[in-house]
Amino acid sequence: MAKMLTEGSPARLIWGFTLPLLAGNIFQQMYAFVDTLVVGRFLGVEALAAVGCTGGLMFLLMGFVIGTATGLSIYTGQRYGARDMAGVRKSAAACFLLAALIGVTVAAVSVLGARPVLLLMQTPPEILEDAVTFISIIGANAPFLMLFSMQANLIRALGDSRTPTWLLALGLTLNILFEPLFILGLALGVPGAALATAASQVVANIFGLWYIRHHVPALWPRREDWRFSLRMLQQHLRLGLPMGFQGSVIALGAIILQVPLNHLGPVAVAAYSAAQKVDTIGVMPMMSFGMAMAAYTAQNYGAGQFARIRAGVRTGILMSGTFSIAVGLLMYFGGGELIALFVGPEEAQVISYGHLYLAVDGACYLLLSLLFIFRFTLQGLGQTFVPTLAGFMELLMRAGAAFFLIDRFGYLGACLANPLAWLGACLPLVPAYFWVRRTLRDPIAEEKAG
Repeated sequence: MAKMLTEGSPARLIWGFTLPLLAGNIFQQMYAFVDTLVVGRFLGVEALAAVGCTGGLMFLLMGFVIGTATGLSIYTGQRYGARDMAGVRKSAAACFLLAALIGVTVAAVSVLGARPVLLLMQTPPEILEDAVTFISIIGANAPFLMLFSMQANLIRALGDSRTPTWLLALGLTLNILFEPLFILGLALGVPGAALATAASQVVANIFGLWYIRHHVPALWPRREDWRFSLRMLQQHLRLGLPMGFQGSVIALGAIILQVPLNHLGPVAVAAYSAAQKVDTIGVMPMMSFGMAMAAYTAQNYGAGQFARIRAGVRTGILMSGTFSIAVGLLMYFGGGELIALFVGPEEAQVISYGHLYLAVDGACYLLLSLLFIFRFTLQGLGQTFVPTLAGFMELLMRAGAAFFLIDRFGYLGACLANPLAWLGACLPLVPAYFWVRRTLRDPIAEEKAG
């Protein structure tokens, strides 16, 4: 149900928005989690390495698609905060059109570039073919991933974080049902994991469109809403593409890191892959608070409620910081058991390597919580330059770990890449927020004046 985030207690609103968002983000990541779990337990460590070595490319693909969809919906949230319902419908129409065009483009690039990029990453020959097939299928599904992300983010822009969670839960349930059918029942092996994910997202998309059509009329464009100006498309792309490129730049750092990691052998690759999946779910509370701040900030910015934005940021830091400490302790004390879920208790070296990764990352989750709060707040304000710069800082730090730390410290050097990237991103984000906070202006008044 749509909800205004411009009225009521900021703490209550942010908390209420974040909890379903957290569940939804976990469901989103569980697609990859299920793939890795089923492949690792039923097809072996080599198959796990084949899927795992595509992790950077999947991060690149999903980072761009989800980031772009999130950015496109920022304008929708601002119009909703300004109570401009006609503007909301026109924005939704623009978002759907751009999502279709971007999704098809991403699919073409992904399929054509899969093998050359994996070869460039020096993927071990014994896992190359499975890796190419897996990421090609995932890439071909980009239009459905883009459309599904667009639906979820448009609904969130209207203050509803519960419905996207149910849609994601539906998709995950289908994925869990399809995985054993495709991998084991149809004996498709590694490609079956990708096909199961793609099939589940197609079905979830159909249901999502049906739900918007019948239950969220504010997001279902009328015939006249498709007659929007080129300027409106540019306004959406100005917010959407930089957020997509941020995700891509961050993922590019992960791809660069994968190259020297591959040289450490299949055990290191499998351990890093399994740990990444656990870590991705571990950071979801912090990411969810950040995403809540984007929706909260966009609506309040559209309504000109600047004091509420400042209060929301303080609340977000307190809540997210508390969760970051708790999750970090869980990773330190229980990380080994979580890694064992993927490979079985007999793979002692894989478990040891994976636990080291989780312990190092978990110790720095507080820094990550600040990164998410400030990055998403700036994005909700329509700021794109500094968050993009922060993405390049993450790239620089991860590349530094790849070129210098892994050679010197081995697997530990790879584990230090994430904390260094988070530190690099915070360097421009924190001062930028405090600068922008002093210069906030009413966007609606400026638009009318222009």
